[in-house]
Amino acid sequence: MRSFAFMIHPMHAGDVARKFKFAKFIPDLLTERAFAMLPAMKASVITGIRSPYARVEGWFIACPLTTRLIMSLPQAFVLNKIIQGGRLAEKLGAKILGLGAFTKVAGDAGVTVAKNLNIPVTTGNSYTVATAIEATREAALEMGHDLKKSSVVILGATGAIGRVCAMIMAGEVRNMTLVARNERKLEELASKIMYDTGLAVKVTSNAKRALRSADIVITVTSAVDTVIEPEDLKTGAVVCDVARPRDVSRRVAELRDDVLVIEGGVVEVPGNVEFNLNFGFPPQTAYACMAETMILALEKRYESYTLGRDLTIGQVEEIASLAKKHGFKLGGFRSFGRAITKQEIEKIKLCSGRGQRVPAT
Repeated sequence: MRSFAFMIHPMHAGDVARKFKFAKFIPDLLTERAFAMLPAMKASVITGIRSPYARVEGWFIACPLTTRLIMSLPQAFVLNKIIQGGRLAEKLGAKILGLGAFTKVAGDAGVTVAKNLNIPVTTGNSYTVATAIEATREAALEMGHDLKKSSVVILGATGAIGRVCAMIMAGEVRNMTLVARNERKLEELASKIMYDTGLAVKVTSNAKRALRSADIVITVTSAVDTVIEPEDLKTGAVVCDVARPRDVSRRVAELRDDVLVIEGGVVEVPGNVEFNLNFGFPPQTAYACMAETMILALEKRYESYTLGRDLTIGQVEEIASLAKKHGFKLGGFRSFGRAITKQEIEKIKLCSGRGQRVPAT
């Protein structure tokens, strides 16, 4: 049987409390610290993934560190926890390990983890980019935006995912702004885009200013806290939030009925898949980074496909092609953890002034 493992971790203390009910009565910081002392563990068995060509099974491996701890504890401690989880995956029989959420951000984005394991490692970022771009195109179309006439902003543009999103979108748009904290890296990326595509992009470290005029936003920062608030967005904007934890504040959903926020990287998995773990998605759907690991296992491509912070357009195009071959596809639009219907999108268009009011009869 072709097999894989995928590493997850709690985003915050509340996720720990859902698994261990007694944690609800303990202060969050104490809960996080206590949970961090546990070894990596098997969270569930994944069954039923079947494409027209093969089938695979796998495991979710839980790293016991919250997002905050992954970003604040000594790097050596964090990497050791992730490697420990990888060795558990090896013992279970996995032939490839996928890194999820902030386990793929820690340290050198999986390179050190891969060096310390006997199985290959992938971050899933290639397929995450592919699905984020596809979802953004479709959402923009639904909202009546013409990409070539729209103002596009890539937030977190110098990161592994943001960089390739920017390079791909540069071939499709005429007005794009790249946003990140490191201005030197921004200028380097802008120069590469100019050389490759001829597009002169704007760069800035001021996210608030860039967002105010953006029609379409792809946001993929590594921020622990939200970076996009209701007052930041233009009426009618489309935001594809690829980051985990989310970059877009939940207040946007509460206060702005005139913008469309979608989650990037949500896909339908072929077969009658059972994850045996509730991570907030409808049945048969998963994050794209999870799906990349499944696709590689279905292909018997047991290799460190997406590793480190260098990502190429070729990788993105290849994994998208393999996904299509095996029957993976976008899992519709989701916004703040729930499915969003075409009727709801029409309502957002109407509130933004982009929709067409049906005359009374």
